Amino acid sequence: MENKENFEIIKKFGPSILKVKIPENIITQLNNYVDQIVNDKELSKNLNHGEELVGDVTQEIKLQPKMIKDSGWADFLAQNVSKWIFSEIGKKITKFNIIDSWVVRQFQNEYNPTHWHNGHISGAGFLKVPKSLGMHTQKKENREYRGGNLQLIHGSRMFLSHSTHNIIPEVGDFYFFPNYLMHAVYPFKDSNEERRSISFNAKIDDNVYNVYGG
Repeated sequence: MENKENFEIIKKFGPSILKVKIPENIITQLNNYVDQIVNDKELSKNLNHGEELVGDVTQEIKLQPKMIKDSGWADFLAQNVSKWIFSEIGKKITKFNIIDSWVVRQFQNEYNPTHWHNGHISGAGFLKVPKSLGMHTQKKENREYRGGNLQLIHGSRMFLSHSTHNIIPEVGDFYFFPNYLMHAVYPFKDSNEERRSISFNAKIDDNVYNVYGG
């Protein structure tokens, strides 16, 4: 007879990650905004904050507060963070203050090494992805090619506990995570197209974020 015992996997260790889809209209507005900046040499220079990144990428464009609000990006972030936190711990946040939000323009052989963010809540997602991110130089069976991947990192590799989560970029996918969660972006090859990602840092209520109290 079929074993009808309950089968439940409980995974409560390690930080929570939320995956959502960015609405198409927001993607379009953000991409149009970035394209306008790229085509304006003076504005592109003024809004380029690539020197603040730990990695080696073509350009980091810091989004202006008006654009963050008018595009609906601010509301999208706030609403999803609120739902996520309430779902996880049953608490409602009363504030969501965006510290900054930026777009990273990454091309062939560029990368972002392991790092983490400030604030309380962070996230990363994708506005443009090359048709091909390349493949292994040599044939490697059962070895996943990770070029262009976003890798989330926490803890150490142990039995029944992975320390990494690899994300293949897809336009519109966005991932929320706590600011302390380490992450990195692998370089890709065989493409002259742009990999365009978007990230943010924000603060919420201190008494919700600070689980130790005081």
